[in-house]
This record gives sequence, structure tokens and C-alpha cells, in this order.
Amino acid sequence: MHFKYCPFCGEKLIDKQAGDDGNVPFCIKCDRYWFDIFPTCAIVLIANEFNEIALLKQLYLSDKYLTFVAGYMQPKETAEQCIVREAMEEIGVDISTNVKYSGSYWFDSKGLLMIGFIARVKKTKFKLSNEVDDAKWVAAADVPKYLFPKTPENAAFKIYELFMEQIQPSFN
Repeated sequence: MHFKYCPFCGEKLIDKQAGDDGNVPFCIKCDRYWFDIFPTCAIVLIANEFNEIALLKQLYLSDKYLTFVAGYMQPKETAEQCIVREAMEEIGVDISTNVKYSGSYWFDSKGLLMIGFIARVKKTKFKLSNEVDDAKWVAAADVPKYLFPKTPENAAFKIYELFMEQIQPSFN
């Protein structure tokens, strides 16, 4: 979101030099810069000891493709806390003991930042929330058949490729 008016006082903002950031919207009345903001999400590839990956069907996203657990971060929540919460809410799986950062990804068409993780868990049955229509464990090699197509902004595919690089030695 690009600010044109101050969210506190409603004053029209001016462009003002902000160090190396160049011109940034500024409120003279509140003496405050208003840098562009954007939503931030966390996404996690959850794999079990058999190198199966949890894939979710959420019809509000697609009736054709499956996806990983993901969700919007809440105020005062870290990305790690977000993804642990989302995994528990969406599929009833506790990933709190083995989550590793996998990178950050810009999702241009939605204007949001995706913060990625890979989690390892013991295989368990899923307890689905109302926003998840189905979930299943899928062999890692078969996952590309189900994911949204590979594109430069598809964070899930990038995380999947990183996971496959990590497990390749176990296939030799």
C-alpha cells in the first residue's frame, strides 16, 4: 500500500528524502515517514519420515491444485509463530520442534511477501479446519503433479525444490 494521506491525522503527505530510501511519503503535521507496506505470509512444506509431503486442497484457492500450509502473519507474531499456528489450525499438526527457514519470496501478482519454511514431523492423521477441504500425504517425487504450476513467483515450488535438494543424498 502506498500512502497518500496520513493514517493518523488525514493530512496530505508530501515526498521527503529519507536517507538512502529516496523520496518517501511524509506527514509534516505528525513529523513521520509512511513507507509502503504490504501483507506478509508464511508458508511451510511439512514432510514426514517417509519423505511424504502434506498437501492441502482449499477450494477457495483452486479446485485443481493443492498447496502447502500457509497463512497471513498477525500483529506481534513472528513468521515462525505464524507457521506453527497455521499448521495446527489447518491440519492439526504440531511442527514447533523442527522448523527451518527456507527463504523469502515476493509474490508479485498479490503484492505480498512469503516467508518460507520446511518442517519435519512424524506421519500423523490430519485434523482439518473448516478452511481446508482435504489434505493428504504425497510422495515427494509426485508433488509437482499437484502443485500450482512452476512460475517465478511460486514460493511453494521453490521450497519444494530446496527440499528435494536436501533429500537427494538419501536416494543414492
